[in-house]
Amino acid sequence: MIVTVTGSLGNVGRILTEKLITKGHTVKVVTSNPARSEAIRALGAVPLVGSLDDYEFVKHSFEGSDAVYLMIPPDYHAPDVKQYMMTMGRQYARALKETGVKLAVNLSSVGAHLEDGLGPTGPNFYIEQLLNELQHVHVLHLRPGMFMTNFYGAMPLIRYQGMIGNNFNGSASLPLTHPRDIAEAAFRAIDDFSVSGKQVRYVVSDVKNGEQVARALGNAAGKPDVHWVEFSDEQLLGALMQDGFSQPMAQVYIIEIGVAIRDGSFAEDFQKQWNQPTGRVTLDEFSREFAMAYRSGDLNTAPTTF
Repeated sequence: MIVTVTGSLGNVGRILTEKLITKGHTVKVVTSNPARSEAIRALGAVPLVGSLDDYEFVKHSFEGSDAVYLMIPPDYHAPDVKQYMMTMGRQYARALKETGVKLAVNLSSVGAHLEDGLGPTGPNFYIEQLLNELQHVHVLHLRPGMFMTNFYGAMPLIRYQGMIGNNFNGSASLPLTHPRDIAEAAFRAIDDFSVSGKQVRYVVSDVKNGEQVARALGNAAGKPDVHWVEFSDEQLLGALMQDGFSQPMAQVYIIEIGVAIRDGSFAEDFQKQWNQPTGRVTLDEFSREFAMAYRSGDLNTAPTTF
């Protein structure tokens, strides 16, 4: 089978590409960074270098493929993040319609059940609906929760201030997902071509509150007194921008998601449907990964990883 993987070699894309190559699939990896070409070839995949803003490039990337993994890479310079996401969604939907791809696995998110959802969830709702309108394409929408790997960005706070936090309190329930579990779900769907029609699948391997996260990561770091702190929206936004986020990226991907967690809208549909883990990496298991990274002393990890 010929598969196009968008999103370059990110947290999900690299693992998915490796799995597909191992099973004998031909994989084309879309990247905007020419420097990634060598790493893509080293995995046995074909690099396709270009911009997702260029529709002809997107269409060319999909041509001849049986399946496509759809992921919208964050644009740290986009003045309107939500409009950027919807534009990319329209590019993808048009290319799928015009190239005859039979299966699309779309990386969406928990919260995408709401048309006017906060943060990226509203655009993800819009993109899901666009893809659902395609008549001859089977579509699987993967809805992960908060990426566990984003907690790597908390290492400096844990090391130097003995705390971790966000703009919601420590009792808030958090659906958690490891990128490996997203890659596994996408791989299974593509490898056995098991999707028929339009489907939604939540990919969540654990649900914990902020205090439990603080306790687990604090213990992993050898600092059992680490506690959860609720920051104001303004405090968190200022810290994120100081760490290098643009204001639109910080506002959409983090501040607004925190607001949705506070008001309960983020996980309301997930909570109705989820009755058992759909991924394998629990917070305890991730904590062991976190401990290794923490002990390495590398505090240059990006604040957030997508």
